[in-house]
Amino acid sequence: MIRSILAIDDSASMREILQAALGQAGYDVTLAKDGDEGLEHALAQHFDLVLSDLHMPRVSGLELVRKLRANPSYFETPILILTTESDQTFKTALRDAGATGWLEKPVDPELLIDLASALCEAQA
Repeated sequence: MIRSILAIDDSASMREILQAALGQAGYDVTLAKDGDEGLEHALAQHFDLVLSDLHMPRVSGLELVRKLRANPSYFETPILILTTESDQTFKTALRDAGATGWLEKPVDPELLIDLASALCEAQA
């Protein structure tokens, strides 16, 4: 079964990295350029994993987590935040909002693939 991942980042180069790494690992990856577009995709189709940048225009990663967790389809879906922030305040806010976890940028593609695999398999 091919797993689907929604990857949201306002950086075109980061979207390319996520697409290349996860696509080569066999995932069906849908890209979004901001949280607003990501929400549109998430409401139109269910994904097995959501990856989102923290700092984005219009809808931030934190807002995105809150909105997805308010939707019954995404109560248990893993949501990972990609961020350059190392401040514990952000991590606490993300956890409180319902984020599964976070990865610090720059993202190690191998670590990303391993984590995506583990989170998707845990749902099976």
